[in-house]
Amino acid sequence: MRLLLVEDDERISRFIAKGLRENAYAVDVATSGANALYQTEINTYDLMILDVMIPEKNGFEVCREIRAKGGNLPILMLTARDAVEDRIEGLDTGADDYLTKPFEFGELLARLRALLRRQSKMLPSKIKIGNLEIDNLAQKVWRGEKEISMTAKEYALLEYFARNAGRVIGREEISEHVWDENFDPFSNLIEVYVNRLRQKIDENSASSLIQTRRGVGYILEIPQSET
Repeated sequence: MRLLLVEDDERISRFIAKGLRENAYAVDVATSGANALYQTEINTYDLMILDVMIPEKNGFEVCREIRAKGGNLPILMLTARDAVEDRIEGLDTGADDYLTKPFEFGELLARLRALLRRQSKMLPSKIKIGNLEIDNLAQKVWRGEKEISMTAKEYALLEYFARNAGRVIGREEISEHVWDENFDPFSNLIEVYVNRLRQKIDENSASSLIQTRRGVGYILEIPQSET
């Protein structure tokens, strides 16, 4: 999942981005309304976390412009303003949810999951593909009876494959949703992580769940021998 965090307070931005990355999200950061709108035009995001009090264009204006252009990007609005009128304005401009500062980070994560489920961009809490099981809330993975240890980025890549099981996914799509704006499209990082996943989830298994479609991309599917 790739998110855009729009927050001009460096301390808060650093805290939120660090926590999100530790929970397997790829995060880009914008510090102004104008920059946020530009980022949404050149990148593909699964969700935006949008602070209201940002320079150039405030969060209400950013949200309004995105919706005016027909964008359906899920938007979670953050603000220190807790008046009912402010919450109403945020929702009326097109925000999908509204969280008042200060907040518990666990609640932020729960609201993100709820918004992504609402947009059909996130799996149920658990999913099974053959004998591979993924627990999205605990971010744990098993194949058969064995629990598999993963880094946050390995889990993020596997989770994206799982959400798109049975469909071929190209490198560009993977980089757009699993990595942030610092990803080098000419690097072999995707191939490195795919190979790491194969080594981990296919260990002691007769078949590989992640197949390469040469020149096209990758697909996660149950091998014929297991169907």
